[in-house]
Amino acid sequence: MRPSGLSGLARAGTGPHRQRGLAMLVAILLVALGTILAAAVAYESAMSARRGTATLSFDEALLISEGAEALAAYGLRAVKQANKSATGTTDIYPAQPWAQPVGPLEVAPGVTLEASLEDMQGRFNLNWLVMADGTDRPNPAAVAAFTHLLELLNIEPRWTDLVVDWIDRGQTPMPEGAEDSAYLGQNPPYLTANQFITSTSELLALPGFGRERYAKLAPFISALPPGTLLNICSAKAQVLDAFIPGRIDFSSGLFTTRSSYFRLSSLVTIGTAEFNLYSLLYQDDNASLVRPILRTFSAD
Repeated sequence: MRPSGLSGLARAGTGPHRQRGLAMLVAILLVALGTILAAAVAYESAMSARRGTATLSFDEALLISEGAEALAAYGLRAVKQANKSATGTTDIYPAQPWAQPVGPLEVAPGVTLEASLEDMQGRFNLNWLVMADGTDRPNPAAVAAFTHLLELLNIEPRWTDLVVDWIDRGQTPMPEGAEDSAYLGQNPPYLTANQFITSTSELLALPGFGRERYAKLAPFISALPPGTLLNICSAKAQVLDAFIPGRIDFSSGLFTTRSSYFRLSSLVTIGTAEFNLYSLLYQDDNASLVRPILRTFSAD
């Protein structure tokens, strides 16, 4: 039967209207898709540019920090040689020029450098806690001093035994210590280091030690070779107090007035970006050589 009247006309016009509607919808979708793609390309290009700028700034900051290392090495050599010429000794103490901070110093337009040196032999060396003669025994003088240092900083003295057990190679724990069996119960499980500490942050591996205790202790401790001595001329007050006469014998062989290990803290500012580098410098006894032996981007 043929359509007739107005109803027939309406049905006859439905096809073209529907096609025009679909075409408009497809056009809107294509425009939206094009906008999304353009935005994605623009975003990726901007991020690539920023990554490139950040990489360039990081490389520039690293080069400037290495320049600060060279400047620090020159200063340390000059101070040691001048002191040896004047007094016949190579004593190191904070009143010397090496201890004076540098900067902020503009090294290039929009680029500044701040740097400072610290005698790391003015801190308590955690590796003193175990004898360095291969016997793997606790060092009584160092154990007593570290326990006292913890007490001065309001930290429970029981952590001394845990640090000793972390370093020594035996599996018999100290009275308040812990060996592998205790660490295997952690999540995830792990073992004690059973060797001298290479970073003070290893204390965070002790079960329950936590960042709060570490923040209190970190400014007063180091992780240097076990035979390194404490420079009483540059030692921090709390560290010296841990070795007070009557409690610790000053003839224990842990003390000196010379230093070979220094930490250079460099802060490079490029525009609004800041870059930190911490360099552990070693100076030989003859003062003829100063070289970086460790670089990190965090203080401890």
